[in-house]
Amino acid sequence: MPDRLGFAKVSWSVSSMGNTARLAVLPNTFGTSTIWQVYLDGGRSTLDNLLDQKLTMARDRTIPVPPSSAPAPSGILRVSGDQIVGADGKPVILRGAGLGGHLNMENFITGYPGHEHEMRCAMKAALGEEKYDFFFDKFLEYFFTEADAKFFASLGFNCIRIPFNYRHFEDDMNPGVYLDRGFQWLDRIINICAAEGIYTILDLHSAPGGQNPGWHCDTGIQKSLFWEHIEFQNRAIALWEALAARYKGNTWVAGYNPLNEPCDEEHTRMLAWYDRVEKAIHKIDPDHILFWDGNTWATDFSRNYKLRSTAAKLAKLVSTLETKVEYQKKHNVPVWNGEWGPVYASPDDGPDWEEVNKDRYHLVKDQLRLYEDAKISWSIWLYKDIGFQGMVYPSPESEYMKLLRPFLAKKKQYALDAWGCDSKRVADIFQPIEHWMLEGAPNLVNRYPVMGAGVKRHIGRVLREMLLSEAMTEEYASYFASLSEEQLDKVAASFKFENCVQRKGLNDVIRPK
Repeated sequence: MPDRLGFAKVSWSVSSMGNTARLAVLPNTFGTSTIWQVYLDGGRSTLDNLLDQKLTMARDRTIPVPPSSAPAPSGILRVSGDQIVGADGKPVILRGAGLGGHLNMENFITGYPGHEHEMRCAMKAALGEEKYDFFFDKFLEYFFTEADAKFFASLGFNCIRIPFNYRHFEDDMNPGVYLDRGFQWLDRIINICAAEGIYTILDLHSAPGGQNPGWHCDTGIQKSLFWEHIEFQNRAIALWEALAARYKGNTWVAGYNPLNEPCDEEHTRMLAWYDRVEKAIHKIDPDHILFWDGNTWATDFSRNYKLRSTAAKLAKLVSTLETKVEYQKKHNVPVWNGEWGPVYASPDDGPDWEEVNKDRYHLVKDQLRLYEDAKISWSIWLYKDIGFQGMVYPSPESEYMKLLRPFLAKKKQYALDAWGCDSKRVADIFQPIEHWMLEGAPNLVNRYPVMGAGVKRHIGRVLREMLLSEAMTEEYASYFASLSEEQLDKVAASFKFENCVQRKGLNDVIRPK
């Protein structure tokens, strides 16, 4: 629109339909586009008359993308034997964290129940489209800013993994038509990090159809339909082709992580897709590194996978690492541990919560010592959340945390999340159900993927994480329904770095020495 109305500059056309001029733009759950309707006072429908009306138009939703930085001194990183190196051949060890909860939101990271797309639908119904767009635009802007990047760099870290949800880039009702706002949000993070000398790794965390049965795939179901439908696989490849075309030659992008934590029960479809996506990406961008996850939550490297390791508990650290190092030597490739780290206790977890956390910091320290000795790159999970794992988290007295305090307590009471909630709280309710189901179907114990908690993990996934959580999304959204834009801005601003608390015990341990 022209500047004299103070509107956003957009390309559009006006068609005369009585007293209405309409802009036909497809809606999208993630707020990446919207339907604009402009109503005239009388029967006039020309553009000149339209400009003379005092109309309420959609606000300027321009994403604040800073300018690109000078190329990285290292040039584009590449693989040389079992090392990552710069253009000069000197080894580069990537050390950093994952930016979970931002372009791929997760229930335990920001406090909503269930799955991101369900929560967003409930929020749009509660807020209306205009306030919904306002809140999530502000949330995405505030969650990671220049202040975050400066802090991150001050700790000596040089790489951030950026998990993203495919829904930021395309609508399931209009697949293959890409939404530029998704790319712009990536541009913004990449450029902010580059200004502080930080590399980024792009991580497809949520693929169409879901590559694993976890909540973080944002499917709302417990099946990995990605492996059963070629359309989903093709869409993911096409998205990577678009990403490769956009970031080809960008020296601050360390590489691409084509698929997070796949779970292919047949163990062959993943390899076939990996071959396809590798060829598709390298046909467009032959230079950037591809970081590959093993099968079954990125833990299985028994077959011919490319690279990445996972370790969790102290008792398994050495043996697990030895397996990865053996793989590294056998295939002459570098290893990158792209996601790891414990959940930390809080005051409401008991009087010994500080001692518990000291033990867990010590575990992290032991793990990092092994990585440093083996010269393995790593990315701890995660940078920012509401207090479970993050290096920083919103103050307990921030507007977001105060607003949702009753609901977060309820989530813990019902053990809605797989991560950060203690299922012992509901064991007396679920144990009889588990026994009853196993009596009827003993083979449930072998259901793929086999998880550490056994069959109760699968039952909890369906009953609490899916059915019960989905039913509670409206309650979560109701906390926001009556808020003004000014109040919503303050709530979103809870995630600004200056309004966050630093987890000093963790940050002191993981700071490169």
